[in-house]
Amino acid sequence: MAAKGMNIAEEAHVVNILSPQDVDSGVDSDIFSMKNYGHVSIIVTAGSTDADAGNITVEECDDFSPSNNTAIGFTYYKEETDSGDTLSAKQTAASDGKIDVSANDNITYVIEVDAAELSDGYPNLRLCWSDPGGATYGSAVAVLTGARYAKESSATAIA
Repeated sequence: MAAKGMNIAEEAHVVNILSPQDVDSGVDSDIFSMKNYGHVSIIVTAGSTDADAGNITVEECDDFSPSNNTAIGFTYYKEETDSGDTLSAKQTAASDGKIDVSANDNITYVIEVDAAELSDGYPNLRLCWSDPGGATYGSAVAVLTGARYAKESSATAIA
């Protein structure tokens, strides 16, 4: 018996929150809303990294500015070997929500956050990559699932 699988374009909402770039000097992703979704999987990839590749935090935000933002804890999975594709067992980032990015090239992190874990009045999230010690190239995509109002074409989550 074959499993059906998931059509991401129809059953989820994909948001390119951090286009591929050199994150040297640190960078914050676009802020996106969880208001109409129950869960987000944030897929972070890094190509070439520096020996000090910085760290990643996830912040909950009250609006799209953000006027107020706070780092949160989350669970994540990691693949920190060069060109590997096998994620680790579940890891937990403490309430200050930080991943120390591996200095290996071609790594992946999958960060998981449920909307129910966010504080009241803080329906938005962003990813923050601290200043690495040198050139580090990365990107991130948020895959929102559990839509409250699912349709074939989903509404924006970044405005």
